[in-house]
Amino acid sequence: QVQLVESGGGLVQAGGSLRLSCAASETIFRVKAMAWYQQTPAKQRELVATITAGGTTYYAPSVKDRFTISRDNTKNTLYLQMNSLKPEDTGVYYCNARYAPWSWGQGTQVTVSS
Repeated sequence: QVQLVESGGGLVQAGGSLRLSCAASETIFRVKAMAWYQQTPAKQRELVATITAGGTTYYAPSVKDRFTISRDNTKNTLYLQMNSLKPEDTGVYYCNARYAPWSWGQGTQVTVSS
């Protein structure tokens, strides 16, 4: 079973930036479409961004032009560059395979203060 470890979250002021990382334990990562999700107490996990094995990306309208998803298949690592952060970006961020997800990691907390 693939293990996922998210990191890079923290507390930042509105307008600031963070870069999240997600390390996968198996090389099958390289052939999988991957995604970042946001979870808040009020909502279920919501899709934030996706990237195919070939690098095609998709963004939720709320983060388009502010977030950038990328991957380094040589390191089995997924990234999310978060710029111009807003308080509504606050939540726990998880990564996983976009389809047929593996077990969820612990996530990384992002808190944006106004």
